[in-house]
Amino acid sequence: MTIDRLDTGVAHPARRYNYWLGGKDNFAADRESGDLLAKSYPAARIAARANRAFLQRAVGYLAREAGLRQFLDVGTGLPTADNTHEVAQRIAPESRIVYVDHDPMVMAHARALLTSTPEGETRYLEEDLREPQRILDSLEILDLSQPVGLILVAVVHFMPSQDEARSAVRALVDALPSGSHLVMTSATTDFLTPALKANWDESLRTGRSDVHPRGRAEFEQFFEGLDLVDPGITAISQWRPDPAAEERPTPVEASLFGAVARKL
Repeated sequence: MTIDRLDTGVAHPARRYNYWLGGKDNFAADRESGDLLAKSYPAARIAARANRAFLQRAVGYLAREAGLRQFLDVGTGLPTADNTHEVAQRIAPESRIVYVDHDPMVMAHARALLTSTPEGETRYLEEDLREPQRILDSLEILDLSQPVGLILVAVVHFMPSQDEARSAVRALVDALPSGSHLVMTSATTDFLTPALKANWDESLRTGRSDVHPRGRAEFEQFFEGLDLVDPGITAISQWRPDPAAEERPTPVEASLFGAVARKL
């Protein structure tokens, strides 16, 4: 896909997320979509920042404590501060990272994503989580005989079908060796007040939202057969929080489940 195929009149999750994070790589349709969603879920921008902070803490754990040196980040979105490769390569410069996304604007910014340490390497694949085998067929720089950190942060909730999402995630996890880890977040309405949940449900019903939340039981299904890393499945802001962080959102403000788990 090339930048010529970019439709600036249609909102895209990666660009909307970029808007919520204060980035400049978005268009009027993305900002309009972001503002509409923020009306039904006023803490959307806080949640976006909390989700990014979770990603950074989780990747730091994988590189520092779990000793991983390979990462597959699916649904990476547009580059911003402390991308997966930056966090991992600060700890282990030899780390190799494959980014996967299907937004043409991410492709246009691939050069920023592909900046690596001399010791390590990064690649970008323009593929979709819905086609896991296509992703697996293109992982030339990753050695699948060695553990891999699979990053699926704020991506499965764009798949309405739980069965399709589970199948795609399972296909990727099954292809990875023992010692690999799954890092995942997903939007949820479990923490919301009845009024906020009703607003979210109405946004989905009317097509203003494309974010399909998962309840805890549904989120747990993605980790079947894996060994959850302490503290298990939590609100993202409560997963190994940084005591020095300036922002500590509540579960209502950052209504996403997050977890890290090891493949046995």
